[in-house]
Amino acid sequence: MAAAENAGTNAPTAGEYIRHHLHHLQKDFSFQNVEQHGIVDFSLFNLDSVFYSILLGVIGSFLLWRAARKATSGVPGRFQAAVEILAEMVENQAKGVVHNAKSRKLVSPLALSVFVWIFLMNAMDMLPVDAIPALWHGAGPALGYMDYMRVVPTADLSTTLGLSFSVLIVCLVYNIKIKGIGGWAHELVAAPFGDKWFLYPINFLMQMIEFTAKTVSHGMRLFGNMFAGELVFMLIALMGGVWAWQFNPLTGGFWLGFGHVVAGTVWSIFHILVITLQAFIFMMLTLIYVGQAHDSH
Repeated sequence: MAAAENAGTNAPTAGEYIRHHLHHLQKDFSFQNVEQHGIVDFSLFNLDSVFYSILLGVIGSFLLWRAARKATSGVPGRFQAAVEILAEMVENQAKGVVHNAKSRKLVSPLALSVFVWIFLMNAMDMLPVDAIPALWHGAGPALGYMDYMRVVPTADLSTTLGLSFSVLIVCLVYNIKIKGIGGWAHELVAAPFGDKWFLYPINFLMQMIEFTAKTVSHGMRLFGNMFAGELVFMLIALMGGVWAWQFNPLTGGFWLGFGHVVAGTVWSIFHILVITLQAFIFMMLTLIYVGQAHDSH
């Protein structure tokens, strides 16, 4: 529950507070409310992750559309200039790894969308830990949902693996488009150890391992960093919660409150770099994997 709503003797322990905030708003495939017993359960719909992912995707698309619609050949405004700088940065990165100019007409906007979308999802971590869950605490049960709400989609492994799997699909499409179904099928059994019939099974196994490793590591890297950042914010929130529940200057409660403010400010400033860097890394790996799909072995 929200820290502010559990003052006094009803305050949760640190473990209960963190476990509560790590629960997703979920329903199973029969659309019944369920309890989550782990970080990820692929048999369940994480409705909060789906909702915020779609919402932020729409917001990101609207911002890019707005910038394109307002684009002018004259002196650009600050918003247009910022989007142009971002688009130029992505285009330059794409030119370095995707050498097919025709492919870049799709890949560059895709990479730009990926960066903006993931940045916005990561940025949800900057909201106060209990802000939206506190609102949901009152509305959720009244609507027939459990009192759970996580607002950072990229701290959900289901989301990040879904994103990385989508990148895999794009890579497979370009493999077939550039090399043809026959050329790609031959590459699957002829690389990396050579075009020898007795090496075909080993080559195919290595290709499958490579595709799997790329996809899993692509999603896990983003998830791990954002999940860790979310946990740090929860621990900082606990410092403030202890200060609010047990404030007593004689026992050091004041310093917990002071530490909460200082730690929260420092971590928030540092986390701006983290959320931007993670969005950039995911975008760059997307470009690199798509670029590799254009290369022949």
